[in-house]
Amino acid sequence: MIAPARQRPGWQSLDSAQLLLIAVAGMLIIGAVTEVGAVGLRDSHTAVLFGALIAVGELLRMLMPGNREVAPIASAGSLGYALLLRVGSEPATHSALQAVTVTACGTLVGSLPHIAVGRIPRLDATARRILSPALVAFIFRPMAHSSLRHHWPSLIAVMALTVMLACAAEVVAAATIRAEAVRTRFGIALGDEIRAKVPLCVASGATGMLIAVSTFVMGPAALLVFTAPILVTQVAFRRFAGIRATYLQTVRALSQVTEVGGYVETGHSRRVGELAVAMGRELGMTEEELLELEYAALMHDIGQLSLRDPIPGGATVLASPSEQRRIAGLGAGVITKTGLLDEVAEIVRRQAEPYRAAEGSAPPLASRVIKVANAYDDLVGASSDRDRSAAVIERLRGDSAAEYDPTVVEALGHVVDRMR
Repeated sequence: MIAPARQRPGWQSLDSAQLLLIAVAGMLIIGAVTEVGAVGLRDSHTAVLFGALIAVGELLRMLMPGNREVAPIASAGSLGYALLLRVGSEPATHSALQAVTVTACGTLVGSLPHIAVGRIPRLDATARRILSPALVAFIFRPMAHSSLRHHWPSLIAVMALTVMLACAAEVVAAATIRAEAVRTRFGIALGDEIRAKVPLCVASGATGMLIAVSTFVMGPAALLVFTAPILVTQVAFRRFAGIRATYLQTVRALSQVTEVGGYVETGHSRRVGELAVAMGRELGMTEEELLELEYAALMHDIGQLSLRDPIPGGATVLASPSEQRRIAGLGAGVITKTGLLDEVAEIVRRQAEPYRAAEGSAPPLASRVIKVANAYDDLVGASSDRDRSAAVIERLRGDSAAEYDPTVVEALGHVVDRMR
């Protein structure tokens, strides 16, 4: 049995990378606020406008797939302020530290309603939303006050480069934290973060640059004109994330039908799903592959609903190979009828195939993972007996010459050892 991770209060639930990021952001904010308090707020009207935009963006922050907290409007506003050159005929004279101060204050104000209703912001994500525009400000603000400000092509090129650098730094920081949090390889986490964050980084960065350039002609009205498209994009992303979350909840609910009907032990599908995802991470599967793996693992036993007489304890590992393949094929047929999960159906259909078949190619990696995870839970179940767990893993190792993928079995051993 894989024991659930204990919930740790406060800062104890943060890993070292998160603590370092939060500490750097905290020290930067303290220094910036102290400096601005000492010298005073320059261009206060503009600062308040951008601070309000950042606060609104923070108020509208959302969770994306992968449990990522993002606030694209706030990011665009803070980048726009860091890159600002003029507001109408008035030059923007604020410093990089003032840009940090406005970003931090806007973020805090926008977070207060969330905090009031118990939605505490994720400190590492908040720190990244402050440090990313801070990096842009520290690179770009000195150039904004130099002779380069009169050469627009060069200036826009520098804007784009600094925004890309900040985006790359944020992606690397997020990947470092995610690799440690979910215990996957950094390269896999980096690829997941690039696919998840780069589209939003591009949208936020481009919007920030448009705001910074267009305020020269349009004045403060540019904030409203150029944040409208990213607001529409955010609404679309929010709907997509909501649909995806609802879909997963539906699959989880359907996976319990076999338990309610007495075909498998209570909690079997959930345990197999959690174990399979952990093994998939150990094997370096990407986030999209892990999502398909989780769907398939949750519904891997749905074919048992067609059985006239349930298998004792629902342990398909004890059934004959032909019966296992029949159950897997019936389950795949049910999933195929949804019209949306063909790849998941294929994973379920091939889960009963041996690793080294006499004919044909090896099953997909996801099918091999589910085969091992299901066999382990069929034989261990909800037991917390370490000796029993070790004996089952050794049994699977003994059958790995043909039945189970030895690499997957070793991944199971690592996951079980780590989660006991």
